[in-house]
Parts: sequence; C-alpha cells; structure tokens
Amino acid sequence: MIITQYYLDCLSQATYLVADESTGRAILVDPRRDIGEFLDDAAERGLTIEGVVNTHFHADFVAGHLETAAATGAWIGYGRRAETEYPVRHLAHGERIGLGEVELEVWETPGHTPESISLLVYERAGDAVPYGVLTGDVLFNGDVGRPDLLASEGVTSDELAAMLYDSVHNRLMSLEDEVRVYPAHGAGSACGKNLQAEAFSTIGVQRTVNYACRPMPEEEFVELVTSGQPAAPGYFGYDAAMNKADRNLLDLEVTARPLSAEEVSRARLDGAVVVDARSPGDFAAAHLAGSVNIPAEGRFAETAGSVLSPGDTVVVMAPEGVGEETVMRLGRIGFDNVAGYAADSGAVLAASTEVERSERIGADVLRGLLERAEAPVVVDVRSAGEREQGFIDGSVHIPLAELTSRLDEVPEGRPVVVHCAGGYRSTVAASLLRRRHGGEVTDLLGGYGAWASAEAA
Repeated sequence: MIITQYYLDCLSQATYLVADESTGRAILVDPRRDIGEFLDDAAERGLTIEGVVNTHFHADFVAGHLETAAATGAWIGYGRRAETEYPVRHLAHGERIGLGEVELEVWETPGHTPESISLLVYERAGDAVPYGVLTGDVLFNGDVGRPDLLASEGVTSDELAAMLYDSVHNRLMSLEDEVRVYPAHGAGSACGKNLQAEAFSTIGVQRTVNYACRPMPEEEFVELVTSGQPAAPGYFGYDAAMNKADRNLLDLEVTARPLSAEEVSRARLDGAVVVDARSPGDFAAAHLAGSVNIPAEGRFAETAGSVLSPGDTVVVMAPEGVGEETVMRLGRIGFDNVAGYAADSGAVLAASTEVERSERIGADVLRGLLERAEAPVVVDVRSAGEREQGFIDGSVHIPLAELTSRLDEVPEGRPVVVHCAGGYRSTVAASLLRRRHGGEVTDLLGGYGAWASAEAA
C-alpha cells in the first residue's frame, strides 16, 4: 500500500495519492490545480491514476480534478449529494473502491458541506480495521470543519453543525483508536479555528485532545463549532462555485507571461491592478502608485483572494525568479485573469513617473502620535480571536478578510496607522487603503507584538 501526502504550506492544504503497489492502480484525493508533481510521482513509481476524488466542494482552493481527468483519463468522484456541471461518479455510503488488495470505503460525513465524504483506507481487503481515514474538511488535527461557509446557500450553519455532530461523534469516533487520520488541511487554514500543525494524527489522539471530539450533547457541539470562527476570505464562495463548474483548465502559458515595462504601463492604463509581491521593505522603498503589496513570502494566495476581486485583471510584480510561481499561486485559487508578470521590476520602476514611497513606523513613534490632540486612526486587521488577547485602546477592528467591504468604517480626513500581529497583513491592508481610500496611511513595524513588548518595557 502507498499513501503519500503532498502538503502545500501556503494554503495549509494536503493532497493524497493512495495506491496498491502490486497492481499499480492509484486514486488521487483532493488535488490542487497544478498537478505536475502528482503525475511525475505516479509515473516514477509506475502507477496509473484511475480516479480522482474530491471529498467535498473546496472553498479555499480550486481543485485539480478536471486537470487530472484531462491528463490521465481518470474518473472524477464525489459524494452522492454533489451536483456538478461535468460528469462525475457519485460515491454512495459504504461503497468500496478496489485497487487490488488495497481498498477504499466511502463514508458520508456531511457537516462542513452537505456532500462531504471521508475515505477509509484498508491495506488488505479483508482487514477488519482500516489503516487510516482521509477525512477531508470534516475532522482535522485539533479541530473539525467549520459549518458556516454555506449558510447563505439555503443551509443554515446550525443545520450543518448538527450534521457535523453526527459525522464526527457517531461515525468517525466509532473507529478504533489506532486508525490514522489524514485531514485535508493543517494549521493556518481558515477552514477551522484550532487546526494543529502535525500532518496527520489518529482517532485515539483526536478523541483525547480535540475539543470537538470529547463526549458532549449535540446542542453544546453546535454552539462550540458555530462560534469564534475567523472571517472567511472573500474568494471562498467563488472557488466553491468554480469547483462545481465545467471551467477552463489551468494554463500558465497564457497567464504566466513575462511583461516589459511598456506592457506593464499599458496594462495599468487599461485598469489592471498591480499586485506587488516583493517584501514590505522593498515595497515601501519604491512601488507603482496604486499597487497592492501582497508579499510572496507568506500566505500569498489566501491573502490575495481576501482583498482582490476574481474579476480584476492583475499584473504581478514579484521578487526576481518567482514571477511564474506567483502567477501559479493565483491560479490555485482560480484567479486566472492575469495579464502577466513584470520581467524586470527594477526596469518597470525606473521607467515609470508614478513611483511612490510609503512609511512604516515603530511602536515608539505610534505611541507619540497617539498622545497628540489630532491622533491617527489605528486600524487593527487581526482576527477576532487575536484581538481578544489584547488591543490598542481606541483602535478600529476590521479583519483583513473584511476590509474591502468595510472601507467606509475607516474615518476620512485623518492619518491612518494599520497593524496586525507581526506586520504581514498590515502592509497588505495599508496598501489597499491607499489605493481605495486615499489619504496618509502607514503601518506598524512588528505589529501588535512590537506594541505589546514596548508597552511592557
């Protein structure tokens, strides 16, 4: 038996390849859109990918089922409640998928979404106890999938939470302690609120350490899993819809095209948004006016999806050597309307008459500004959970994922200082405010961590 996990840190997302080595037959589960790594690995091992299964309609990335089917001829599998624009194999509860001695058993585990399934993996067809279970977004290491993402599509979060209770407590927790748990996400994902960093776990460990798996009545469970969830990035609904649609395949030859300084200028005149993926320091030193700074070193795709519209035409300014990769990361969340990337960011800046600088200030400077009669507005773009750990008095709280829809809550006519926890999200928010809101906007170096340290000194 082969179970290989391919983990993508920037999206906290896991794809799985399950195969029978003796027959060479394989199933790919929850693949991302850039499938080259999976195909190369399968070819190197002499495996044939005959099926690709999505455990549910993912909201945080565009899955690579269509790309895999086009490249391999594999069938596409979903739970029986899934409705798509493309042909699929509907998998019923209890159905077995044989790969030889290795078998997968389908379990319906709704709750994160109505069509969610888990896949029990048996090393040998006659085994009484499965080797492991691929739980998708139903059960994570330390958490369960959030039930609120589909609340606007005719299913309430409480109804989904009740389904989730049954799936977790009456189905998954009925498995033996030694069964390995292979989730679709890890720490950092917005698909839950308490995900842990470890790549996999066991049912026994989750029974002990997962707050949502301890014995409790359904009403208590519903209250636990529907409260305190982080703001969902704005692109989640778009990606969920794309995963149901018969969409275009990822084509980096079209989107990841190097652009000259003249082509960048022309795209800007035509209304393109410049996404500057360089470091906050390089961006502050010099950037094209109106650019949005989303550093490539970080949760780039998720952040881009939180502050951009899928309909925006994008031009990427990236650190040297990572332009194509940066465009691909946009493609993973379905942002395909990309004109290309600047072949030479330095040349683009040198050729433009619209280059600006931005200021980043330290905690001591901010303290002095707040003591003035005309103090700046402080905007806190952290999550609600982070803010509970402490905040700057008088600050306006708008999580980054909600900023574009709540810009009118930032007072006009006053300087603005933006902060997050450490400085990544604040540079994004500050650049967005300059582009959409105008005025004098700076961000806090080191974020709330630097502020708290300075206050304690």
